[in-house]
Amino acid sequence: MGVAGCGKSSLGAAVAEATGLRLVEGDDFHSEASRAKMSQGVALDDADRDGWLTTLGDQLRGHPEGLVLTCSALKRAYRERLRQAAPGLRFVFLGISREAAQARVAARGAQHFFSTSLVDSQFATLENPTDEAGVLRVDALQSLDQLQADVAAWLATNKAQA
Repeated sequence: MGVAGCGKSSLGAAVAEATGLRLVEGDDFHSEASRAKMSQGVALDDADRDGWLTTLGDQLRGHPEGLVLTCSALKRAYRERLRQAAPGLRFVFLGISREAAQARVAARGAQHFFSTSLVDSQFATLENPTDEAGVLRVDALQSLDQLQADVAAWLATNKAQA
């Protein structure tokens, strides 16, 4: 979880491959209306995210064996909804600076629907999760190999909590 450009998709894919769990890309479940808003530089609000979070909760419930879900989960209330769908759910928070996130989103170009103008709104919405149980904070600027190794070690030591 984290703001746009932090590397959720890359790390999610690496963790899914390492664990043998299915990868569910949260962005794939945004409505066409939400995608259109974001591509036009209009930030989503709680109402826009409501159905999306319900769908992601359904994905979690539908895979009791576990899965790797990439999702911004910017607000505590969003994370709580996902936790209700999957008790024991854990989050990896990819911390990144506004400048680094902006640069990464800009580097995507037209291949992604997310407008670079929305990075600031992501940081404005973000409620830091590091005081919540079941959250690992990592530095998004570390190498993907290091991030995957850190997540694997954390998951291994926290299996009993899941």
